[in-house]
Amino acid sequence: MTGVHCLLAVGVNGDGHREILGLDVVSSEDGTGWLAFFRGLVARGLSGVRLVTSDAHRGLVNAIGATLPDASWQRCRTYYPRDLLVLTPRSSQPWVATVVRTIFDQADANEVVVQFDRVLDGLTEKLPRAAEHLSGAKADLLAFTAYPREIWRQIWSSNPQERLNKDIRRRTDVVGIFPDRGAIIRLVGAVLAEQHDEWIATHRYLGVEVLAKVDAANNPSDTPEIGVTPEALAAQPSTRITRSHSPYTTPPDVTLPAPDSSSNRRRSVAPAGRCPRAHCRPAKPRAFLVQGMG
Repeated sequence: MTGVHCLLAVGVNGDGHREILGLDVVSSEDGTGWLAFFRGLVARGLSGVRLVTSDAHRGLVNAIGATLPDASWQRCRTYYPRDLLVLTPRSSQPWVATVVRTIFDQADANEVVVQFDRVLDGLTEKLPRAAEHLSGAKADLLAFTAYPREIWRQIWSSNPQERLNKDIRRRTDVVGIFPDRGAIIRLVGAVLAEQHDEWIATHRYLGVEVLAKVDAANNPSDTPEIGVTPEALAAQPSTRITRSHSPYTTPPDVTLPAPDSSSNRRRSVAPAGRCPRAHCRPAKPRAFLVQGMG
């Protein structure tokens, strides 16, 4: 019996709707796997990505920088405090977690930066190691401030994917052990295809007016770039089971129904093989946001 990792990508298209960008199953969640994953997304037509939100898995972050050089990276604000608290004495952890949250409770980008500096100054006096860690993460944590205030909650963390990941875990836990990779693809792919349809049929995740404002005012050079290091290609696998980002791929021995050519209203990224649903056909979409689960 071998443990595997499900990689999942969720994006927001140019119309403001959330979409499932893809699914893959890999045996090791390392830098090489993430790099191949993102290369697959780009090869299948993913373009126009402005922002990617995820946790700070080294291989994942460097793969984003290598394959989506025009996109900025937002470090998930929910997962970052957990990394910071590792450097904090247990007695001080509640206080540190509280003051870090105040950074994100501000009314505009300038106030966010001012509050960040206040928190940093306070930590420097009492907890210099934690202060150094926070200072180094400033650009990544505050990448969301380059975008309109109306969408901060949607882009500053990967929390919106929690419900989907829980649903996937619930379904896979019922089965427990899968006979092969194809069986995982079929089950998880069916869950994702159902969720994709629900997202497309419901309200927009991001308003068209906000997206138009971003297109008119946001310059990619205004957001922090992601540095790519050779060590990322040899990054050690994470202990977590599931993450975000990956293409809808199917193993060579799995045949899924061909897409219905009459269904042409969606602009999803196409699978490398065939997706269980017609709308996951080859296309060249533009995605504003790609979200990751840490």
